[in-house]
Amino acid sequence: MTRLFNDPDDFGAEMTAGFAAASARWVRAHPGGVVRSTADAEPTVSLVVGGGSGHYPAFAGLVGPGLAHGAAMGNIFASPSTQQVHSVAAEADQGRGVLLSYGNYAGDVLNFDAAQERLRADGVDCRTVVVTDDVSSATADRRADRRGIAGDLTVFKVAGAACAAGYDLDGVERVARLTNDRTRSLGVAFDGCTLPGADEPLFRVPENRMAVGLGIHGEPGIDETDVPTAAALAELLVSTLLAEIPDGAGTRVVPILNGLGSVKYEELFVVYGTVHRLLAETGLEIVDPEVGEFCTSFDMAGASLTLLWPDDELERLWTAPCDTPAFRRGRVDGQRTRSAATGTAPATAAAVIGDATPRSRACGARIAAALADVAGELDAHAEEFGRLDRVAGDGDHGIGMQRGGRAARDAAADAAGRGAGAGTVLRRAADAWGDRAGGTSGAIWAAALDALGGALGDDTAPDTRAVADAVRAAEQAVTKAGGATVGDKTMVDAIVPFVRTLDERTVAGDTLADAWDTAARAATDAAEGTRELRAGLGRARSHGDRSIGTPDPGAVSFALVVRTVGQRLREEPTC
Repeated sequence: MTRLFNDPDDFGAEMTAGFAAASARWVRAHPGGVVRSTADAEPTVSLVVGGGSGHYPAFAGLVGPGLAHGAAMGNIFASPSTQQVHSVAAEADQGRGVLLSYGNYAGDVLNFDAAQERLRADGVDCRTVVVTDDVSSATADRRADRRGIAGDLTVFKVAGAACAAGYDLDGVERVARLTNDRTRSLGVAFDGCTLPGADEPLFRVPENRMAVGLGIHGEPGIDETDVPTAAALAELLVSTLLAEIPDGAGTRVVPILNGLGSVKYEELFVVYGTVHRLLAETGLEIVDPEVGEFCTSFDMAGASLTLLWPDDELERLWTAPCDTPAFRRGRVDGQRTRSAATGTAPATAAAVIGDATPRSRACGARIAAALADVAGELDAHAEEFGRLDRVAGDGDHGIGMQRGGRAARDAAADAAGRGAGAGTVLRRAADAWGDRAGGTSGAIWAAALDALGGALGDDTAPDTRAVADAVRAAEQAVTKAGGATVGDKTMVDAIVPFVRTLDERTVAGDTLADAWDTAARAATDAAEGTRELRAGLGRARSHGDRSIGTPDPGAVSFALVVRTVGQRLREEPTC
C-alpha cells in the first residue's frame, strides 16, 4: 500500500512537481504535465503522450531526446483533462505538427480527441495513434476495442525516433500505427494496487492465485488460475501471444518483460530466462530485449509480456538513441536548452465576466448554491461510488466525482460572486469540473454543464420550459461525447429517463420543482435498474458479466446530483 503522501487529493500534483525538480536535465513542469527542457537543433514533429498518473515511467519518464516531447498527466489512474492535453501539446508544438498517442481508455479518448479539435482550431496539424496491444481485453476481430498497456513503450519509442529522424507528420503517424499493429501484450497480477489514502486495494487476488488479463488501472483480471512457477508463467505469456502473430510479421521479435510495480527485477529476470528460450525455440530472432519497469500500475504485484514484430524500419527506430529520465540507449547529441513558453500555445485570455441581466445573475447565484450542495453530497458518497466502480472498473469514480464537484463549486462561486449570469456560472463550472476531475466522468460532466450553460445563457431567468430544453441539450452533449445508448450500463441509462420525465411533466403543467422531483425519482429508479445490465462501454466492458448485480456508478451518481438539485429547487423554486 502507499505509505508516503500528504493530502491524497494533492498526490498527483506533488508527484509531478517532485519529478520535474529531480529531472530538470530532461523536462520542465508545464500546466497539465511536463515538456522537454531541451530541443533539437532543428524543429521536428512533436510527440505528446499521456494518461493517468500511477504508471511511472509511463508517461513523464519517457519525455526526452529521441522519445516524447511532452506528457499530459492526469490524476492517479484518471485521464488528463482536455485542458491539460491541449496545454502540453500547444507548448510542445514546434510548427511541424503534433502526434498524440496514449492507451485506449474511454476517458483518454474523450479528452485527447477534444484537445485535438482545439489544436486544429488553433491551426496546429494534429493526429492521433491510440495503443491497443492488450490481447485479453477484446478478441482479435475487435482489436480497435483493446486496451493499451505496456505496448505504449514500443509505439512511443518508434514514433519519437521518427520525429528525431526528421520524418514529417504523415511518416510519424504511419510508423506509429504500424508499430501498434505489430505489438501484442498480456499481463498477470498476484495482488491489486492501493491508491494513496485508501485502506483497501482496488481488487484482491485470493492467496496462491493469479489474475490473468488485467489492465493497468487496477481493473481485475479476466481470468484466474493457481500461481505458476516462473517457467510456467513464461510459457503462458509466450504461448498466448504467439497464438496471435500479426499479419506480415517476420522472424524477428522484440520482447519486453514489464514489472507492474512490486515484482522485483530479480524475479523478472528468472521469468525472462524462459521467455528468451521459448522464443528462440520457435525460430524467432530476438532483437534488443528489455526487462524492467516501463508501464506500472502503482504498487500492483504483477508483470506483463509485450512482443513487437519489427520490420527493418521499425527495428532501426526501436534501437535508435534516446535519452529520457527512465529509458536511455546510445548517445543523443545536438541538444540545446529550451526556454519556457517556446511552443505555439496562444496567450491565455483573462477570465472576463460578461454582461448579464439582474435576473440571470440571481439565477447564477442560486446555481452556485446548488453546486455547493452537490459537492457536499459527492464528498459524502465518494466511498460508495468507489466501491461500486471497483466491481468491474478501476474504483476511481468516487474520487473523480469528488474532485470535479469541488472544482465546479469553487468556480461557480467565483463566477457568481463576480456578477456572472446563469449561463456563465455553468460554463465556468463545466470547465473547472473537466479540468480537475479528468477521466471519463470529468469529460462527460463538463460536456453536460457546458451545454446546459450554453442553452440557458445570461440574458434572462429561465422558466420551466427553458430549463427542460436546456437539460435536453445536456443529454445530447453527453450522448455525443460518450457514444453510449440506453442499455450500455452508463450514466445515459439515468439521464435519458430523467430528461423524458422532466419534459413530460413540464408539458403537463407541473412547476419546475415538482417536475424535477418526479424526473429525479425516475433517474433514481433507472440507476437502480442498471443493476441487472451487462456493461457494454468503458473499462467495465472487459468485465461485463462481473458488473451484473451492481448498479452503474455513473448512473447512481447522476441520480444523486439531480436529487440534490431538486432539494435546492424546493427551497428556492424560481430564479
